Amino acid sequence: QVHLVESGGGLVQAGGSLRLSCAASGRTFSSNAMGWFRQAPGKEREFAAAISWSGSSTYYADSVKGRFTISRDNAKNTVYLQMNSLKPEDTAVYYCAALSPGGAYDYWGQGTQVTVSS
Repeated sequence: QVHLVESGGGLVQAGGSLRLSCAASGRTFSSNAMGWFRQAPGKEREFAAAISWSGSSTYYADSVKGRFTISRDNAKNTVYLQMNSLKPEDTAVYYCAALSPGGAYDYWGQGTQVTVSS
């Protein structure tokens, strides 16, 4: 089991920045690839970014590429999502997730709300 807790969400004006954090506990965090997903009101949950267990590889949805940066600190069991140049369409609940050995995101946090005002 991996227990995940997100923090860092809030209200920000368009063009502003936020940094989300996801603290992990339980199984060995450093062996899991991690991802950030988001769900806007009335929409399906969508992928935003992912990072390999070592941090050497990162992946982004086209909608956030160039504005968001995912990183991790395995010594602190924490993964981050730096979000810059925020847009109103980035408004969503953001979730972090851990990839299980079976290849599915089996572990999820409770989510943190990000609201971007125009």
